[in-house]
Amino acid sequence: MAASAAGCVIDDLWDRNLDPRVERTKQRPLASRRLSTRVGAIPAIVSLLAAWGLAQFLTPLGYWLCVAAVPVIVLYPGAKRVFPVPQLVLAIAWGFSVLISWAAVQGELTWAAIALWAATLFWALGFDTVYALADREDDIQVGIQSSARFFGDLAPLAIAACYLLTSLFLAWTGALLNLHPLFWLAWGGATGLWVYQSWRLREPLPRAIYSQLFAENVSIGLLVLTGFWLGAWLL
Repeated sequence: MAASAAGCVIDDLWDRNLDPRVERTKQRPLASRRLSTRVGAIPAIVSLLAAWGLAQFLTPLGYWLCVAAVPVIVLYPGAKRVFPVPQLVLAIAWGFSVLISWAAVQGELTWAAIALWAATLFWALGFDTVYALADREDDIQVGIQSSARFFGDLAPLAIAACYLLTSLFLAWTGALLNLHPLFWLAWGGATGLWVYQSWRLREPLPRAIYSQLFAENVSIGLLVLTGFWLGAWLL
């Protein structure tokens, strides 16, 4: 959480002169100048220091995974200016949370960890592309890269493919861990919700709906997490 908080603040610091030109982000504290850059830097530094302090309690593998994650977190906002699919960089940053947590508990990375990492990567790429669809027109005017721009008219298909791969890698994780059938019930529910989202995205939607579909992934994530918890607890 500390690293995620630092990443959010760093992103806003990078984009403080671009966010005012995007409808969805123009009221952010740094973009609207309600907060100064100096004030904004304080929570970023505090969050990074907190993350560093917590990393001291991890296994050696977990610690070095944390170190490897820092450049990805810091450079993601810059990727939006030069890399055609910056959401992939964000997805890689999200994926580190799986690897670090797994290494902290198990002390090593297994095939199940790799499968769960891949599921997280494709899921983040999918739902953040949904988010990017809300900003696509503004991003074109400002000159910011995004997966929604990169995929163009094929964005709904790309999102559906990401959700499909997420579902398949989650299934692989469940099979490798030999989880209780309740996991599969949750997995089926999450997969059905991703199918429904993909179906809704087949036609252009108002910006607010894209944000709504993006937010629905929080509930889907809770469903998947509950499935993993019950699937492991009831073994």
